[in-house]
Amino acid sequence: MRSAECRVRNGADPVRALRQASSHELTLTFRIPHSAFRIGLFLSLAAAPLASQAPRPRARDVGIVVGVLPPGPLDAITDVEGVRVGHATVIRGDSINTGVTAILPHAGNVFREKVPAAVVVGNGFGKLAGSTQVNELGELESPIVLTCTLCVPRAADAVLTYLLGLPGNGDVRSANPVVAETNDGFLNDIRARAITPEDVLAAIRTAAPGAVGEGAVGAGRGTVAFGWKGGIGTASRRLPHELGGWTVGALVQSNFGGVLTIAGAPVGRELGQYYLKDVGAQRKDVRTQRKDVGAQHAAPLPPAGDGSIIIVAATDAPLDHRQLERLARRALAGLARTGSSMANGSGDYVIAFSTRRWRSVEGGAGRSRLIDTLPVVTNDAVSPLFEAVVEATEEAIYNSLLRAETVRGYRGTVRALPLDSTLAVLKRFGVIRP
Repeated sequence: MRSAECRVRNGADPVRALRQASSHELTLTFRIPHSAFRIGLFLSLAAAPLASQAPRPRARDVGIVVGVLPPGPLDAITDVEGVRVGHATVIRGDSINTGVTAILPHAGNVFREKVPAAVVVGNGFGKLAGSTQVNELGELESPIVLTCTLCVPRAADAVLTYLLGLPGNGDVRSANPVVAETNDGFLNDIRARAITPEDVLAAIRTAAPGAVGEGAVGAGRGTVAFGWKGGIGTASRRLPHELGGWTVGALVQSNFGGVLTIAGAPVGRELGQYYLKDVGAQRKDVRTQRKDVGAQHAAPLPPAGDGSIIIVAATDAPLDHRQLERLARRALAGLARTGSSMANGSGDYVIAFSTRRWRSVEGGAGRSRLIDTLPVVTNDAVSPLFEAVVEATEEAIYNSLLRAETVRGYRGTVRALPLDSTLAVLKRFGVIRP
């Protein structure tokens, strides 16, 4: 047997997915010369390799409260009504750790029922397909797909296959797939471009409302953040009724560096794993001269500031393209709060959309096809939404780190953020109170 490949689709995380999956939902493919056969494994056998890692908590599970606004019921992007998320996680031995995450604004035909959208660039070292048309027309007409850097063309082609095959799209000759990426080349043999059209279509077609898988799942399977294992994270905020009652949700694919800060506490510095640690005065800092409590847990990587992050922000507030662009820029403030400086080699992008759809204006004969309208939030009322997206983005990043487990991959092992040491730092700095 040459290789063994495991694909886990739309799971909350590999452990949870294995616990919840039936025997036909999880398969292993073994490839041998001139033939291939699929073997369904029973849950007890399939779960064994992953079950050794205990399920990891979310930020709020351990007492980390970000900001002042309350979360939605799920504290996830799917708290925005209609939004759906799906994952396809691709694991093949130690060499392939990658995947696909799909975000859909609603359950309908997104090409026919477009939604307002905007893309904002923090630092443009990336390959985000479809962004120019989104910003030119101010609307989204495809699922948002996240994957690895060298898989963007294949993923975009699969999104086209999906869009062209939807009922009612038989006459479509132009469509704009939106595919974003981060580079997972440390844990994943990225040159193999392991993502297939089936993986992309599975992530899209299994996208669902409800709880969202986090950590080393989907497009977050092979990512690294602040030298520890990154991944997919999500969070939400719901405004009180007097401020509109709208919901803002964020989902991130974290794969960036910097000086990890959690709710103001210098976690990366205290654990001895941070960007510019070995430069200048940092060498003489007495705190870095001791045996760092986090050094033994760090990834075998230089503490770099480079990397990438994709932030997807969704809201049910009626916002147009201009306002969504303003909202997306504030998401970058949430990124900065976690310790990112958006370094030269980092691709930092925000894709924001509203689930409120355009409506034709009734008028004279034929005029309803010429005019669209969308009542929008006034400028004076938009500031609470800005606060909401900052808080949701910040917490989503923390969840991506806290939920991710240690992964052994192509060039080495990237360890999960050490929980005990991290919680000790947070208690010492008053983030978590007894």
